[in-house]
Amino acid sequence: MEPASAVHRLRAALQNRDPSRIEDPGKERAARWRDTHRSYKRQTSCAKLVRGRRYRGRTVIRRIRRTCFALVALLLAAQPPVAAEGESADLLLVLAADVSRSIDVAKFQLQREGYASAITNPQVLDAIRSGPTGRIAVCFLEWSGVASQRLVIDWTLIGDADAARHFSDGIVEAPRSFADRTSISAGIDFAMEQLDRAPFTSKRRAIDVSGDGTNNSGRDAGAARDDAIVKGITINGLVILSETPLVWNPEHTNPAGGLAEYYRRNVVGGPNAFVMVAENFASFGTALVKKLVAEIAEAPSPTTVRGRIARP
Repeated sequence: MEPASAVHRLRAALQNRDPSRIEDPGKERAARWRDTHRSYKRQTSCAKLVRGRRYRGRTVIRRIRRTCFALVALLLAAQPPVAAEGESADLLLVLAADVSRSIDVAKFQLQREGYASAITNPQVLDAIRSGPTGRIAVCFLEWSGVASQRLVIDWTLIGDADAARHFSDGIVEAPRSFADRTSISAGIDFAMEQLDRAPFTSKRRAIDVSGDGTNNSGRDAGAARDDAIVKGITINGLVILSETPLVWNPEHTNPAGGLAEYYRRNVVGGPNAFVMVAENFASFGTALVKKLVAEIAEAPSPTTVRGRIARP
């Protein structure tokens, strides 16, 4: 009975078996092929994606490099010619501009535009070319309080219109440095430091101080002036008169005897020193041109008397 029972059970198992579970070698091979094909497609797609990203990355890097090279070339082309250290010039001139808080935005803009246009003025360029070497070395700084001085444009050799234009562009593009108190003495001291470190040589050294008020910060302006004179430095002044005195400090811009007289007694000094007067900020540029011509040529202008006050 048991063998019969075993056979019976085997038949029953075969009859009740799910046909879908019967393995078909052909279907199994097809399934494996599909899986292999899908895997290959995925690998191929990933490889293409990686290659594409690498190609685009290399392209971007090449473009960035070309852009950087172009920018460097433009910057180098925009720089003024570099002179060799120790070259001689007819004059070492420091342009020292007052940017204290008494000079508002409108006055500051007129002053900056005056410096920028004056340095490229044909009369100034003619005066520069008339010297033995036909060039001068100039730097531009701004001063305000006792601890507020900044070199805006470093020493530049100017002997032609191109060099003058580069210098002028630098003045226009630079941001304002300060809006502090008025320390003429600290401005003079800082200007003397620039003359000491100048990379050029000259028998003549001058500081061109422009301002609209008296010294109200730091040491005495006359003491700083005297220290400069001892070193053979000439200080000339360009006074900018104020039509309306400051409400909070009227004696600052309109001292007793006038601001021009204050500059003559306390600021200017040295060989052929003089004070030039700009009646207001609008006339600053015109006055500055005449002042530059006078000090570059080292000869008093028709309206200038040595050690006296001159009006353009």
